[in-house]
Amino acid sequence: MRMLDGKVALVTGASRGLGRAIAIRLAEAGADIAINYRHAAKQAEEVRTLVTAAGRCAMVVQADVSDANQVDRLVSSVEDTLGAPLILVNNAGIACVQPIQEISESDWDEIIRVNLKSVFLVTQRVLPAMRAARFGRIINLSSIAAQLGGVVGPHYAASKAGMIGITHSYAALLVKEGITANAIAPALIQSDMVVSNLNAKPDRIPVGRFGTPEEVAQVAVMLACNGYITGQTINVNGGWYMSS
Repeated sequence: MRMLDGKVALVTGASRGLGRAIAIRLAEAGADIAINYRHAAKQAEEVRTLVTAAGRCAMVVQADVSDANQVDRLVSSVEDTLGAPLILVNNAGIACVQPIQEISESDWDEIIRVNLKSVFLVTQRVLPAMRAARFGRIINLSSIAAQLGGVVGPHYAASKAGMIGITHSYAALLVKEGITANAIAPALIQSDMVVSNLNAKPDRIPVGRFGTPEEVAQVAVMLACNGYITGQTINVNGGWYMSS
């Protein structure tokens, strides 16, 4: 079912991993896709090819979404080419595995800037159009690290916990305007970020395997299509953390 026909989705960090899978799934559900990337231009173009193969319009925009000026350029470009993005997937993020004693102030600032500040900047920039349309879907890619500490470090865990907090705030403030805000908290999804982390082992997961990007993408599409779920954290973690 193409439940998102006529909608424009902006997916940050969409050139690889979870962002790539989510962009493709949203296109299959009918959305036109703005594919944001910071460095991986070739991979972003590959995602564009897959989106257009699904019969949807697509554009690729390079931008560092932790920089306000670049965010404004990014969203303005999407508005001019595809229309206002009424579905936003804040997926862009980094992870730096470090022993606690080696984490510096600059390491902390970098993780918070890229993973958390970017969510604020991009969401604030797309909100006026969402509020005017009285429709919006904000989907933030958090992590099980927000709940259990994870396998990267306290700076990463703090950034992902902050994403859940900002999700709750937007959900509460925008609930009367047709705008939902939800978080997805995956655990050890098969991706470059996970495979390169020696602390990430499938035996940590009760189901005994890494998750797939497609399993996370299915949840993102569900949230994009649903107007009654808001302020929630959807755990896609193979049973590692069980919420009540």
